[in-house]
Amino acid sequence: MRKYQKILVIVGPTSSGKSALAVKLARKFNGEVIAADSRQVYRGLDIGTGKITKREAQGVRHHLLDIASPKRTFTANDFAERASLAIDDIAGRGKLPIVTGGTGFYVDTLTGRIALPNVAPNAKLRAQLEKMTVKQLFVLLKKKDPRRAKTIEPHNKRRLIRALEIARALGHVPPTRSHTTYNVLWLGIAPPMKELGRKIAVRLHSRIKQGMITEAKRLHARGLSYQRMQELGLEYRALARHLQGKITRAQMVEELNRDIRRYAKKQLAYWKRNEKIRWFAREQRKKIPKVVKNWLR
Repeated sequence: MRKYQKILVIVGPTSSGKSALAVKLARKFNGEVIAADSRQVYRGLDIGTGKITKREAQGVRHHLLDIASPKRTFTANDFAERASLAIDDIAGRGKLPIVTGGTGFYVDTLTGRIALPNVAPNAKLRAQLEKMTVKQLFVLLKKKDPRRAKTIEPHNKRRLIRALEIARALGHVPPTRSHTTYNVLWLGIAPPMKELGRKIAVRLHSRIKQGMITEAKRLHARGLSYQRMQELGLEYRALARHLQGKITRAQMVEELNRDIRRYAKKQLAYWKRNEKIRWFAREQRKKIPKVVKNWLR
């Protein structure tokens, strides 16, 4: 029987403590972390994405951070290819690959749970869809592909157009597949929504205090358009609107608290479909190292 490379995957909603747990387990089990985050791959998107700091990393090496220009699109396929190389590198040095991050589509693509569709760009369709608002695109996607609409970020125009392009060609989202080249231990952490809501608010306040607005101004000054900033979603969408004078700072904070909570619920709904994930409540997390140790034997 073929022996597959072991990788540890830690999932959960934003602000749940995934990064801290990954660092703790990496230090205990001689591991390195692969960040599965669709915005942390971009250089300069640091405070707004909550990118782990050198101090928080505690000497643990992190891969796939700051590897792309925010002016260009980094795809799930790009992630899977780069993450596969990182896994080979980490394992080749006798260390444990630990994958963690908030972008479920990235993780499922890497682990083989999702097969990326081989659908060529449709320039004519894209030109038509580009004329529509994100709200109109999302409503259309819900009709064409309700399953994908449940997992997509509804304000990301680029992804909405691509999803509709795929739906037009295939009629549905990429099929789930059971084949994988990895032996995966799936760990999930998810605080109760009330507690998570408090953590989201505290984290957002901290990031604004650290200079999230100044970071967005700097990105724009370096050539990142407001349109592209909005495409990057969540914090950067709100920041772009604030910097253009469309909403006040208070409105931006209110909007972000609401939208990040909604995003966290979407993340949970996405992961709850994966029956292989072993979920741990806060009081159970002390058991996680033992679970990992037994799996590594």
